[in-house]
Amino acid sequence: MSTPGRDATPSDPRKEGALLVLAMVAVMWVVEIIDSLDSQRLDRYGIEPRHLDGLRGIVTAPFLHASFSHLFGNTIPFLVLGIGIALSGAARVAAVTAIVAVVGGVGTWFTGASNSVHIGASGLVFGFAAYLISRALFSRSWLHLGAALLVGFLYGSTLGSGLIPQDGISWQGHLFGGVGGVLAAKLLDSRGPRAAPRRADPLAGL
Repeated sequence: MSTPGRDATPSDPRKEGALLVLAMVAVMWVVEIIDSLDSQRLDRYGIEPRHLDGLRGIVTAPFLHASFSHLFGNTIPFLVLGIGIALSGAARVAAVTAIVAVVGGVGTWFTGASNSVHIGASGLVFGFAAYLISRALFSRSWLHLGAALLVGFLYGSTLGSGLIPQDGISWQGHLFGGVGGVLAAKLLDSRGPRAAPRRADPLAGL
C-alpha cells in the first residue's frame, strides 16, 4: 500500500522555466499566424506613446510582430537568453519577464515618438541580456560572470547597435527593456541585504 504523494516525482524548476520560455515563444508564433491572416490588424494593440489605450501594449506588444521575419529575428535570442534565465527556475523567468515588460513598456510609452506603435519582443530580449550581464555584478558569482561574458560575446554588437536611434526601430523599447533587466537583477539578487554582525555581550553570561 503506497502513501499518497510518496511516489510523486519532484518537479524540476529548470525544466519548468524552459517550458515557460517555450510557451511564450509559442504564443508569439500563434499570434503572428492569426495576425497575418487578419491583415496585421492586431498590431494596433502595441504600445502607443502617451495614449491611455496604448498602455495595454505593455502586456500585448511583446507578442506582436510586424512580420514573420521580425518574429524570427527575435525568436532565437529570446530562446537562448530565456533558457539562460530558466536555469534559475520558472519563477525567476516570470519575475524577470514581468519587470522588464513593465519598465520597458512604461519607458517606451513616455518617450516613444508621437503617432507611433511599438511592437515586438526585442525589448524583452534586451532586458534578458541586461539581466544576465548585470546579475554577475550583484551576485559576484564566477558562474554568472561566465554567463555574462558569453552573452556579451554573442550579442554585444547587436545590443549596442540596437540603442542607436533609427527609423522603424524601437530603440526606446531596447533602452528601457535593458534598464528593466538591470533593475530585475538588482531586485532579484539572491544575496539580499546582509545582516550586521552580532557583537558579543560581555555580560551575557552573568
